[in-house]
Amino acid sequence: MTQTVHVAVGVICSQQTEQETEQEAKQYFLTKRHQHVHQGGKWEFPGGKVEANETVAQALARELKEEVAIEVLSCQPLIEIMHDYGDKKVCLDVFLVDNYQGKPTAQEGQQQAWFTLAQLHELDLPAANKAILETLSSAQ
Repeated sequence: MTQTVHVAVGVICSQQTEQETEQEAKQYFLTKRHQHVHQGGKWEFPGGKVEANETVAQALARELKEEVAIEVLSCQPLIEIMHDYGDKKVCLDVFLVDNYQGKPTAQEGQQQAWFTLAQLHELDLPAANKAILETLSSAQ
């Protein structure tokens, strides 16, 4: 029996300044998985495993600090996703992160980039992440 991995995921949105208008496209920060890991070479929303001794919110804050060097000030639940890859099952607790300190920067040597919602649809993402795109699209 395959164990389910519980993962906290942050959909990091660009923070708009007062000078920016609503017409300017919101952007989302993603990193590219290293080739040698599960789903390697695919773009993903940052996050990581929830440890036994922490809440999902604590895991999200810890992982985003470790992976992309931001401090989450507040976030909102976006979607919960259960996905079976065949060799691994995941439960993704996904949060919209639009209030944070720092500039997201990949800390583990992986590629990083900001993408508009339209650009996200063109990326090679893990299958479980496709439900995030659908949720973001329906919210616009």
